[in-house]
Amino acid sequence: MIAGPKPRVRKSAEKSPDLLERMQLAIVTSLEDDKAEEIVALDLAGRASFADRMVIATGLADRQIAAMATHLIEKLAELGVKRVQTEGASGSDWVLVDAGDIVVHLFKAEARAMYALEKMWGPDLDEPVIDEGG
Repeated sequence: MIAGPKPRVRKSAEKSPDLLERMQLAIVTSLEDDKAEEIVALDLAGRASFADRMVIATGLADRQIAAMATHLIEKLAELGVKRVQTEGASGSDWVLVDAGDIVVHLFKAEARAMYALEKMWGPDLDEPVIDEGG
């Protein structure tokens, strides 16, 4: 017998696959519009209990990262995603935007290298999102 609370099983059916795809597209498009660098989308389905997708991007300055977070919240609200939370938005090297089934990590380059989330969560298999236009 194991002591402690029972592990919580994630109900990934909270959002339809179509909404999840639209959320990810809106997130990536918003980040591209804000000139984020090295945008990577990772599929966490079946590998993590806290989210089905993770998007990681790099910004050059605190203001850029804060603006990216603000724009993400606005774009997600347009899709009807209301309960978006952020951590670290005021002058941090790392801002987390939690949209429920998708979490977005916005880093300065040094912090991104230090935390190396792609190595922790991403199989070498996930491809970076490539901006076809430029």
